[in-house]
Amino acid sequence: MKHPLSDRINSLPVSQTLAMAAKARELRAEGKDIIGLSLGEPDFNTPDFIKDAAIEAINQNYNSYTPVDGYAELKEAICVKFKRDNNLVYKPSQIVVSTGAKQSIANIAQVLLNPGDEVLLPAPYWVSYSAIATLCEATYVEIPSSIENDFKITPEQLEASITPKTKMIFFNSPNNPSGTIYSETEYRALAAVLEKHPRVFILSDEIYEHVNYDSKPFSFASIESMYDRTITVNGLAKAFAMTGWRVGYIGAPEWIAKACTKMQGQITSGTNCIAQRAAITAVLAPVSKIQFMVDEFKTRRDIIIGLLREIDGFKVNVPEGAFYVFPDVSDFFGKTINGVTINNASDFSLFILEKANVATVTGDAFGAPNCIRLSYAASELQIREATKRIKEALG
Repeated sequence: MKHPLSDRINSLPVSQTLAMAAKARELRAEGKDIIGLSLGEPDFNTPDFIKDAAIEAINQNYNSYTPVDGYAELKEAICVKFKRDNNLVYKPSQIVVSTGAKQSIANIAQVLLNPGDEVLLPAPYWVSYSAIATLCEATYVEIPSSIENDFKITPEQLEASITPKTKMIFFNSPNNPSGTIYSETEYRALAAVLEKHPRVFILSDEIYEHVNYDSKPFSFASIESMYDRTITVNGLAKAFAMTGWRVGYIGAPEWIAKACTKMQGQITSGTNCIAQRAAITAVLAPVSKIQFMVDEFKTRRDIIIGLLREIDGFKVNVPEGAFYVFPDVSDFFGKTINGVTINNASDFSLFILEKANVATVTGDAFGAPNCIRLSYAASELQIREATKRIKEALG
């Protein structure tokens, strides 16, 4: 029976990262020993100093509705953080706190995009970017890259992709799924192109900002000519191991911030009160308080890269941030292994799940059909066992 669902929901794809996680849970329920390298979630607990702030907020009886755009104290703390970490000067009126950075991004898209507008997505890109554009009845345009250039686009590619319909471009550095970090020089070169197209707005997703190893990320809005049309998105999920707390925020031109507040006021209203009080402590904390997690991620990165390079057919680069590795597996396409023909990355990812009991995510979901994503937000023991199983399954 076909249910009378809206065209809007029928046009949306299922999140491939969540779908793979659900499939892994299903197989575990059947008794299979599945190692999950599909979800982008730190395997650390939220640091105690943040949990203590939440407990204190409960004891102080924070339990009422919150302002739609966030507590004033939190917005002021975010302004301090932006200046300290990114050399960005925002006023509290330019800050909007939301229920996760995903809502922040959805708000921005909803208030800026009209049907028929084009959104440029440098590939690979986070799976929800394209779906959010679709939900706004906009068209997303992928700008391809490859592992040979560390998954970065060039100014020439950007210039060639801009049309009279282009309204936005989404940047994400450090990048999910590739771990790529654009340098200041690279971003300034892209900004030089965008300076010629003043109607194009920039969404700069910096959620993995603090999970960097070899180079400090650069905020796009700190380029003077880009400040007035860049929306900086950040949150607490990744660096602070607070995925379930659901706190994201933006720094934006005031008129965009007001529009996002208006939109949010009709959807979810204000973010959870206890999470916000804890967030004040988190954003004001020195980065050194969470460095132990970043150091551990770097150790795991080096381990998984070394192990994957031992598998014939895997092409691997060195991600500079986030906690993913994004190998090119196109060497396996068209081959039959253990009776299974692999035609694309989706086939490969499914093969690894069924034959090696390791959950990954196909690169098709990220606009990079030659790759798969593996998260190393897992224990060293799990990483070593997972790569061992993959190598054995590929024979």
